[in-house]
Amino acid sequence: MTFDSGKLVWTREPKEYTIGEDRIEIVTMPHTDLWQRTYYYFRNDNAPVLQMETEEEYFSFVVKTDFTGAHHRFDQCGVVIYLDSENWLKASVEQENDKVAYMGSVCTNHGWSDWGTTAIDPTVKQMWYRLSRRRSDYKIETSRDGVNFTDMRVCHLHEGAGKIRFGIYACSPEDSSFRAVFTDMKITECMWAAHDGQQPDEDC
Repeated sequence: MTFDSGKLVWTREPKEYTIGEDRIEIVTMPHTDLWQRTYYYFRNDNAPVLQMETEEEYFSFVVKTDFTGAHHRFDQCGVVIYLDSENWLKASVEQENDKVAYMGSVCTNHGWSDWGTTAIDPTVKQMWYRLSRRRSDYKIETSRDGVNFTDMRVCHLHEGAGKIRFGIYACSPEDSSFRAVFTDMKITECMWAAHDGQQPDEDC
């Protein structure tokens, strides 16, 4: 499997975007977001996502994000697996204010979202993501240089077996808009190795 921008399909196509072989730009629209129920009890399901489809059970997807234009609270762009409104996984850096930003991820199963975050310097305006799949389990890693990746999250999608869709997203939950830039997209063999002592993949 290789990354091919021609195979990408929109869920909620935005008004302004460009798709090239090696570069994708999305201009976010105000009041767009992904969230389901937990704590806030509101349901937001209107962020644009751009994905390709696969039945491959073991692979890694890498993308570099540039959100230099993000300037308002909750502006975000990153990597996503969006299966339907109640089952999805996303990771991004969210703007907060001039003192802090949050690198975080959300896993939503059967209509309930969680949220895990880490505070980072708000001057960070670029981030690499590596999303890896092992059947219905998923791992997200982040990197500042595209070479050295650090674990961010391991999770399970209850509906994440078989055919899935994965790719990128960008949104502005409040009254804002910015240009999100995605480059260096590639698909590789699964870089998430089996756990020590785990049976071979074909026997799992």
